[in-house]
Amino acid sequence: METPRLTLRQLQIFAAVADAGSTSAAAGAVALSQSAASAALNDLERALGMSLFDRVGKRLVLNDNGRELLPQARELLDRAAAIERWARDDQGHVGLLRIGASTTIGNYVLPTLLAGFQRDLEASGQPHWTAHVAIANTLAIATQVVNFELDLALVEGPCEQPELNVEPWLTDELVIVAGARDPIVPASGIVPTEQLREATWLLREEGSGTREIIREALTPHLLHMKSGIEFGNSEAIKRAAASGLGITCLSRWVVDDMLKSGELVELPTALPKLMRSFYLISHARKQATPGVRRLTAYLRGFAQSSTPGRP
Repeated sequence: METPRLTLRQLQIFAAVADAGSTSAAAGAVALSQSAASAALNDLERALGMSLFDRVGKRLVLNDNGRELLPQARELLDRAAAIERWARDDQGHVGLLRIGASTTIGNYVLPTLLAGFQRDLEASGQPHWTAHVAIANTLAIATQVVNFELDLALVEGPCEQPELNVEPWLTDELVIVAGARDPIVPASGIVPTEQLREATWLLREEGSGTREIIREALTPHLLHMKSGIEFGNSEAIKRAAASGLGITCLSRWVVDDMLKSGELVELPTALPKLMRSFYLISHARKQATPGVRRLTAYLRGFAQSSTPGRP
């Protein structure tokens, strides 16, 4: 069998340059000098017999060859890292988990999940695991899974990337709320649909799974939604609603504390109950480590034992 002429180190440098746009910017990420990074990239291009970048001024921009190689390189690098984690896992310990979560899940659901997961580990394994958690909107998290930067993720919006396995996970309820002193809160009865159309709605930013689900669910009934201030996280939205800046629709996980304290009021409406799925996603070609498989099993068990829509 012919000896491979390329190395994992060359592929690591190639991926770093693709991300950074130059060998000088990538050198720090791979702990090399700029000249060594350039030499390694040149060696890789010679080994493959093709150029991978177009030189545009001082920047290196992936050409067609480079764009085709990049996902393959990331997959190989991820598998090599998984082998190293497996080799260190000689006692069946979980090790390092790289977990992603969209904003609502990351801030309000995931901490409870990880605490329960740790309690379920054997005493000998508890000191030997840790997690790196990335929290962003659904699109950003799904992209990190596609790029093998995360082992798995929990998201609240649909994912259409063909590289992903997408599994419905937990049922969530969306509730329409307003500040306790907001004039829209009725003394009795329901809030008329016309009044909901005229209200100012506080929404998440574009790319948020919550925003897309809310628009998809409410637009058929309200025809349009008058947008107010857009926020990058749900915590800011619920506090803005409590302050009287508008009404909003958020996961019951998010508003549960303020509903209990009385700062927010759930608005009674004639609209149907708004339910959605949270999703468990992973890369279709990723080889799961024992730790990832154990976490996945815990997440599925948590969903099966939960009351749909309720924290």
